[in-house]
Amino acid sequence: MSFRLNVDPRSGYPIYLQIVAQIERAIALGLLRPGEQLPTVKQLASELLVNPSTISRAMRELEYHRVIVSHAGRGSFVAENATVSVATNAATSTVATSLGAALREARELGVDAETARELVERTLASVYGEQKAVNS
Repeated sequence: MSFRLNVDPRSGYPIYLQIVAQIERAIALGLLRPGEQLPTVKQLASELLVNPSTISRAMRELEYHRVIVSHAGRGSFVAENATVSVATNAATSTVATSLGAALREARELGVDAETARELVERTLASVYGEQKAVNS
């Protein structure tokens, strides 16, 4: 693999989803190419110091979304058509990660869920130019 995965167990974002997002991003950026073999579950678990079941869960997720294909006894490979859908998935994962971090910070600062929802709606309207009514 031509890049290194990094996980942050304190981020509040599940480790398996961190792995999924990083692999999708690497494919979208061309760091991983269709047909390229991924490290084994055992290799990744050892490298990242996480439970092998966490790596397996990430691989199942990637396989479910047809980002990778697994062949018994041969390993896991980037799917031939992975680059088509991965760019969208990578963007969505990046936004979800950032939004999740912002909302966790808001909760830690004492912002209640309804206020956070209103802030998200206002920000959406501001960024996308929509005239959404925010519940008062």
